[in-house]
Amino acid sequence: MRTTSKRLADKKVAKFQKNITKRGAVPETSTKKGNDYPVGPILLGFFVFVVIGSSLFQIIRTATSGGMA
Repeated sequence: MRTTSKRLADKKVAKFQKNITKRGAVPETSTKKGNDYPVGPILLGFFVFVVIGSSLFQIIRTATSGGMA
């Protein structure tokens, strides 16, 4: 069974200590802004158009067929 070398252990400890000192120091630019939408307004409008249009089409088709599908 091998043990970790002193040099490798010191390197890992130094890296860990460096991360500890950085905790809470998040730069302002890396935080997300609340204004960014995951979907663009054109795609959202198209989705609303399709959903409302298909529901209106279904209502009109149901009304003209006398309520029986």
